[in-house]
Amino acid sequence: MSLAGALERAAGALPAEADAIRPANGDPHRLFASLSSEGAARVAAWLLANEAADAEELVDAWLDLEGGPAALLAVDESALPKAGRKCLRRARHQLKSKGVAVPEVAPAPTVARLPHVEESLSAAAVTAPDPLGACLVYLVEAHPTGGARLFVIALAEGRGILGVDVYSAGRSKVRAFLREVTAGRRLAAVDTPPEAARALVARVAAAQPPDRPLPPGYREWQAQLRDVPPDAKTPGELAREALGASGAEGVEAALALVAEGRVGPWPARDVLERVAKRVQEIGESTLIVAGPHRREQVDEVIATGVEEAFAGEGGARVAALFRHAAYVFWRRGDEPAARAALAAAERVEAAPPARNPLARALFERPLRGLLDRLEQETESQGEAASLLVKPGAGPGAIR
Repeated sequence: MSLAGALERAAGALPAEADAIRPANGDPHRLFASLSSEGAARVAAWLLANEAADAEELVDAWLDLEGGPAALLAVDESALPKAGRKCLRRARHQLKSKGVAVPEVAPAPTVARLPHVEESLSAAAVTAPDPLGACLVYLVEAHPTGGARLFVIALAEGRGILGVDVYSAGRSKVRAFLREVTAGRRLAAVDTPPEAARALVARVAAAQPPDRPLPPGYREWQAQLRDVPPDAKTPGELAREALGASGAEGVEAALALVAEGRVGPWPARDVLERVAKRVQEIGESTLIVAGPHRREQVDEVIATGVEEAFAGEGGARVAALFRHAAYVFWRRGDEPAARAALAAAERVEAAPPARNPLARALFERPLRGLLDRLEQETESQGEAASLLVKPGAGPGAIR
């Protein structure tokens, strides 16, 4: 996993420190500067107890800060599981080697007790929406008999739960797998609070289309997957809460994201197929039609398709996808792209499709090859008019 993801989970478990944890965005130095000495000790204790592997980065950073060693030494070692105790003992040893006076820890009494229970094992990650609007949700929980259980859930806004796979393995193997899927590749997943991942799954499942039954894997495990607090926010809602939006400038930046293929096109496939067929018919017509008139025909067909695809539920679907993409951009450290995606979501919800250049840009992207070919044929006949309405020009301009 990562320290940033571990701290996000700590924020959910430590509401008194959450307002200091989240703005630090995983930076242990900024975090320490924002916390009281008691708050720093509570954060360190929670990480050492629940996310010892990720706590090491924070401990190493705090050892070099004024006041950091005191916060670490305030943690009760006897209350930690084995991994946390080892990490804290290494820190104590480093301080001793630097000549820092470290109080000795009294040996814990030897009593019969149950081994450390792994109920606290909880982690999650999500991928960005793919070009069709689907993403993967990775959800980890402790297995009742030991080790960990990993859920891999494929879902898509408007299409529902697509599939659920469940794996059981040792805790270290599951953590290694999550580190791999959250590695720094372009399509990598990002950490998210488990309750946010569950909220996303529950919301998409609640809107499952009637003609697409919930997959057997979801029906088998729905009791676990639907276990989410009623006020839990999805990843996209967390991004909107943290960053807000950016107005018209953000929409311009979102148009660039669409043009670069970093978001979208998330087509309404049935509408897109009908429009593509009609545009092809216009291009293949044996009637002799002047270039400008042909362009008007194509433009009218596309405008009708945009209205049908982005009105009502279609617009709500695309807005949700923009917010989910914003969360992934944000967690990858690309705040400008995250703010642009949030602004795009607001624009999709607020503006009619005919006045939203984002709707036009998203709809035209899958048609680009067909439109370019038709434009070339028009030009070869001596007509210079373009078939594409550029974002920011004509009836789709931002107002």
